[in-house]
Amino acid sequence: MDHPNYSSEEVSAILKIIDDLNTLKDVDTILERILTESRRLANAEAGSIFLVQEKKFLVFSYVQNDILFDREKSRAAQYVNLRVPISHDSIVGYVAMTREPLVIADAYHLPPDAPYHFNTSFDEEHGYRTVSMLTLPLLTIEDRLVGVMQLLNARDEQGNIVPFSEHNQVFVSFFANNAAVTIERGIMNRELILRMMSMAELRDPTETGAHVQRVGAYSAEIYERWALNRGIDEERIKATRDLIRLAAMLHDVGKVGIPDAILKKPGKLTEEEFEEIKKHTVYGAKLFTSITSELDEMSLEIALNHHEKWDGRGYPGCVPGLAEGGETPPPAKQGENIPITARITALADVYDALCSRRSYKEPLADEDVYRIIRENAGTHFDPEVVEAFFQITDVLKAIRNKFQ
Repeated sequence: MDHPNYSSEEVSAILKIIDDLNTLKDVDTILERILTESRRLANAEAGSIFLVQEKKFLVFSYVQNDILFDREKSRAAQYVNLRVPISHDSIVGYVAMTREPLVIADAYHLPPDAPYHFNTSFDEEHGYRTVSMLTLPLLTIEDRLVGVMQLLNARDEQGNIVPFSEHNQVFVSFFANNAAVTIERGIMNRELILRMMSMAELRDPTETGAHVQRVGAYSAEIYERWALNRGIDEERIKATRDLIRLAAMLHDVGKVGIPDAILKKPGKLTEEEFEEIKKHTVYGAKLFTSITSELDEMSLEIALNHHEKWDGRGYPGCVPGLAEGGETPPPAKQGENIPITARITALADVYDALCSRRSYKEPLADEDVYRIIRENAGTHFDPEVVEAFFQITDVLKAIRNKFQ
């Protein structure tokens, strides 16, 4: 079969998108961009991406659907827990096994001898109708399978649902496979941070991988809603969201510098011990003082400032040689003098602590958590950040359920 011809403009446009992808750090931002661009290339109304886990499963990792989801429902849908085996039991599993693209004209009229079947449960649950499908393996240049992408319901210029064309298949495959290496890099970035935090977990059992994943995801979602409320440019929102997801995961990494006798003390801390605990903001920030990237810069400002409070009653972090006055700690910051990334992470961290079980307490009910956060708006927390928080509680609950 002859492949369609592509203009140099089409190929150049794809390579430009791939260059843009290489500036992104977090895997979720990378998946969002890949799925958005793939749907645009194929004029598909919906799509999803599954990532390989343990070489045996595909984990549902990103979804878009112009028919079913508004912005907030789409955000919550990203955090659904779904894992399918790499097997003939599903279309995505079959494509992962064969590593070959699969084009289906009508999902409800498959050939009787098809070596896969279409699961209708999503359509039935949401009142959706899947017709045409394009399912692609996401393969790196070295032929490593990182995931599977599925696009649904191609549209023609009149808006009618049509089968995916050969042009769609080859063009989207070209883009997706060139972009797959960026997915792999995004996964590695997050895994490196989780490994770093596992060192902190050895010192402080509350600093679990699930905790830092939740705080990172909460911070990214709260930031996006806050930024939208402020009318911030969409590209700037995406760039900052990409960084804050990872930087917020590192908020307490400085606890590795706190003595075990204090960090693991079961009873109430003395005043001197609490002063020592406060230093974790400084120890964490010191890890990023040799700034080589925007991620280093944001990680430093979050680690240093996430215990500052809106009314100025928090505790400041001072890295000797960085703050004005050299070795002398500055007074506590307040209001908008606290970086917005730290104001957001502060709320995300407290929210997770209130919702989590600890050795000394049970998780609080949602209504009690919300009451405490409302009561602390304008004192501990930035009121605008609290407003953004309450606009996306369904998204935050979905994150909580995913990372348990």
